[in-house]
Amino acid sequence: MAISNDILSSTLRILLDEEVDNLFRAVPLLQRMKEKGGIETYQGGQKLDVPLILSEHSSITQMSSGYEPVNLAVKDVLRNATFNWCDFIAPVVITQKEELSNRGDRAIVSIAEARMKATMGQLQREVEKQLVADASTILTELNSLDGQSSNTGFFESHAPFGGLQTNTVGGIDKQVFTDFNNQFKSSGGTLALDDMNELYINTQLYNPMGKATDLIVCSPNYYKAYKDLLQQNERYVDEKVLDGGRMTLLFGGAQLYPDPFLPKTGATGDDIISAYYLCTDYIKLAFDSEAQFRMDDFEMISGYAARSANIITRLQAYVSHLACQGIHTNAEA
Repeated sequence: MAISNDILSSTLRILLDEEVDNLFRAVPLLQRMKEKGGIETYQGGQKLDVPLILSEHSSITQMSSGYEPVNLAVKDVLRNATFNWCDFIAPVVITQKEELSNRGDRAIVSIAEARMKATMGQLQREVEKQLVADASTILTELNSLDGQSSNTGFFESHAPFGGLQTNTVGGIDKQVFTDFNNQFKSSGGTLALDDMNELYINTQLYNPMGKATDLIVCSPNYYKAYKDLLQQNERYVDEKVLDGGRMTLLFGGAQLYPDPFLPKTGATGDDIISAYYLCTDYIKLAFDSEAQFRMDDFEMISGYAARSANIITRLQAYVSHLACQGIHTNAEA
């Protein structure tokens, strides 16, 4: 007798937990978000409403005599952004023909495991591709850091605070709320350490807690050019392998790792995103509490000689403080 739907479902749920962990480990940005407590859950709703930090909280009154009037003028520092959820369903399918050709419970479980691994591998690539390059053709409703490809992404290649950044993010117009602008540096086609230092310092200056960039997501050419600069200047090259198997270098206190989806194919000039300078304390991935990689039970598919289980997810990404984040463009050697 073939393995029951209940047993197959419970077995695959154990594997799913492992594959979700693998998904986060395989993408350093997601792993760092997880380490910083940036994986959030919300109680449903048609849309995701989250507060974004626009400026400092309030005025401060120095007490000299003790009788000074307290300045109660509080700035409107938080503003709610509203995002559509990104919903997707990923089926794990086993056909009757496969079950007849692979007798025994272990063989059927192995097929299901292989299908799930393939599904989660594709999901990992699509999430990463969309987050850094707005380039997924599947998860198009997932917010992207890349604001060059659309007018809803977070990062733009324009100087901050002067009304030049014009995207609208979650209903917040960056041209109006100029404190919600990212830092920017262009290198005119050649990477220079001075440019890296300038961007790194500027992101720290505008961090509410004074923290520096902790993660630099860059193109493979940017990674290679930085490594070459270290060697040319006879500096120590501290290269390591992350848990997910990817290489990393250090710049200041930040890990720098190459992402295969940067820069986006066809980009030119300052549309070439060479690197993101990120303070990951403020980069979030939100899930619906009822749809965080939830797997339904296996059931027969009506009209087909197959059974399947759906992995259901509702998520969205956002950046809660943008002035301490940076984008380095046109720094490809």
